[in-house]
Amino acid sequence: MGKFNIAVLPGDGIGPEVVNEAIGVLNTVGSKFNHEFILKEGAIGGCAIDTFGEPLPAKTLDLCKSCDAVLLGAVGGYKWDNLPGDKRPEAGLLGIRAGLGLYANLRPAVIYSALKDASPLRSDIVKDGIDIMVVRELTGGMYFGEKGRVDAGDMGQAAYDTEKYTTFEVERIARLAFEAAMKRKKRLTSVDKANVLESSRLWREVVVKVAKDYPEVELNHMYVDNAAMQLVRNPMQFDVIVTSNMFGDILSDEASMITGSIGMLPSASLGQGSLGLYEPIHGSAPDIAGQDKANPIATILSVGMMLKYSFGLEEESNAIERAVENVLNSGFRTADIASQDSKVVGTKEMGKLIKEEIEKI
Repeated sequence: MGKFNIAVLPGDGIGPEVVNEAIGVLNTVGSKFNHEFILKEGAIGGCAIDTFGEPLPAKTLDLCKSCDAVLLGAVGGYKWDNLPGDKRPEAGLLGIRAGLGLYANLRPAVIYSALKDASPLRSDIVKDGIDIMVVRELTGGMYFGEKGRVDAGDMGQAAYDTEKYTTFEVERIARLAFEAAMKRKKRLTSVDKANVLESSRLWREVVVKVAKDYPEVELNHMYVDNAAMQLVRNPMQFDVIVTSNMFGDILSDEASMITGSIGMLPSASLGQGSLGLYEPIHGSAPDIAGQDKANPIATILSVGMMLKYSFGLEEESNAIERAVENVLNSGFRTADIASQDSKVVGTKEMGKLIKEEIEKI
């Protein structure tokens, strides 16, 4: 029997709905496999702004640090769009990643066989399925670099954002990516813009150096513009992709979309220890919040990643993945992934179906 403390941050929009279904699945796993999951709720994003006046209250960060893992729903919404950048809900995400020392974001992009028709790519491109892991550096680069505005005289204002990486930052994300590749097909693509950016030239130099410690892994380099094209032209060529914060933000969203629905894909943000932050990659979707329409599968699969990466519970994680696949193979879909022949269900019913499948496994 295992006993684990989990900080739960439902957030905004559809966040509370999808997190609620994920918690139901987590409790089902706990009952079936004899684990105890102790849940402690905190506020982040817009709801935290409304209550505490800031997107990441200190008490929320302290709560997360005291737990074994963090489950997050979604943040943001139209209500807070006009706030200054450092006061917007999204600032809470940047703050919690930095505050917990989570420097790597793992985003699997997988096409389930039952959902091949949902992909916007031609059937001949996705006929053998897609299984890509994007490893994104999370606490460096332009998003955390020096930024500001200055007077540009007759030209008005000038704004700048600085892209900066250290050898240390690149080496630790590279090692994590190589380790991930060793557990998969032993292929790693490092994405940069080394023909233009000095930060990318350092990135490539460090990745090449780290590669010497992983001779079994086939390493290749690709410029980010070519990588964006190749993801839609021939995604099967990729296994693990490692890249910078900004490039990873863009490419991981592109990779997720070619699978057919952004509502299907989980993510894990990891650091040096076992503490990780787990969240779906979709947004808060305020237009459908409270309507029982949101797809909870990405959040449920994020719980599966939590069991695997933070708690070391491989069997339990695999049970969640199999349950999701079984439900999809039975024809059940939320509206975002539905086709003409689908059995369309809502958020709560999808969660219920997945829990029932776990109990059968």
